[in-house]
Amino acid sequence: MEKFEKLTGIAAPLPLVNIDTDMIIPKQFLKTIKRSGLGVSLFQEMRYDRQGNENPDFVLNKPQYREAEILVTGDNFGCGSSREHAPWALKDFGIRTVIATSFADIFYNNCFKNGILPIILPQEAVDVLMQDAEKGSNARMIVDLEAQTVTSSDGEVFPFEVDSFKKHCLLNGLDDIGLTLEKASSIDAFETGIAQARPWV
Repeated sequence: MEKFEKLTGIAAPLPLVNIDTDMIIPKQFLKTIKRSGLGVSLFQEMRYDRQGNENPDFVLNKPQYREAEILVTGDNFGCGSSREHAPWALKDFGIRTVIATSFADIFYNNCFKNGILPIILPQEAVDVLMQDAEKGSNARMIVDLEAQTVTSSDGEVFPFEVDSFKKHCLLNGLDDIGLTLEKASSIDAFETGIAQARPWV
């Protein structure tokens, strides 16, 4: 998994509440088990019309937000079904951070396991960052995981809380497999010992 330390990037404003995982990546795209290739279908029903043409009014289709790496959005982001494809689609598009006042629990935890930093901030802070994001590609925010701060393009700093274990995993690029591999020497030693103690197993 890619490490997350410090990100300076374009933030896209998506001022909607209760964006569920079916809005993030519709059910017809859940057949794949690959984590790549889903970005083109991110927010499918909002990004495209029924003929597959881009909706020019949707934020991620606007030229200034096509390279957005930060999403500033509304309350209860990622609610609905617990599909891991939702963070896969966000990551594949290029989104590394989502900022909201709250997240659905399963989606929130899935983000950390897939290299995305979900940040919970008070409504007042999200309002400021939403306005900052509306400035377009000239306004770049800084997300510093080590310092646990988000800095607006105007230099206003907002601290955020994050679980220390989740922070460790993101800073070091460790998903569940990576965490297991950290214990590889201990696992090897155990397997060698058990093979000697119980050769019949």
